[in-house]
Amino acid sequence: MASKNLNDTRPSDGGVRFELAKPEHVEIVIGMMRGLEDADPEPAPFDEASRRAIFDRFVRDSTYGKAWLIVCDERFVGYVVLTVSFSFEYRGYDAFIDELYIAKEYRGRGIGRRAMEFVEKAAAELGVNAIHLEVSHGNDPAIGLYRRVGYTGNQRHLMTKWLTK
Repeated sequence: MASKNLNDTRPSDGGVRFELAKPEHVEIVIGMMRGLEDADPEPAPFDEASRRAIFDRFVRDSTYGKAWLIVCDERFVGYVVLTVSFSFEYRGYDAFIDELYIAKEYRGRGIGRRAMEFVEKAAAELGVNAIHLEVSHGNDPAIGLYRRVGYTGNQRHLMTKWLTK
């Protein structure tokens, strides 16, 4: 993976900026992860201890990707996680927008669109050729955002087999 400097806070328009997540942000992010899970039409059990450990491992090793806190009005109002992998089909590096969360009171202000633009630019700087995401059926606001910024469905099914419980 290319090693461009994506560690600095990056200003954006509209008073929104993106701050690279660090281990000391765990409490903030865990609270938002819980909010993301609670808002999901198909919520999964929330294992806080596991999420804490995964967050710490992820932010300490950039080979997995990057996570950023979304800052607006000098408040943390969301976060976005980009995970990176390698694919022959996608000609090298591909990525998933693994999680995107905007606090309810900040939705509808264009922050999600700015987050998508930011993470796509960051992915391109990392040498990523394609970005994927998944969204729960029934999450119409998120589906609408993703379609507006150019994401399309495909004729494939995301299938999963858990190797650990």
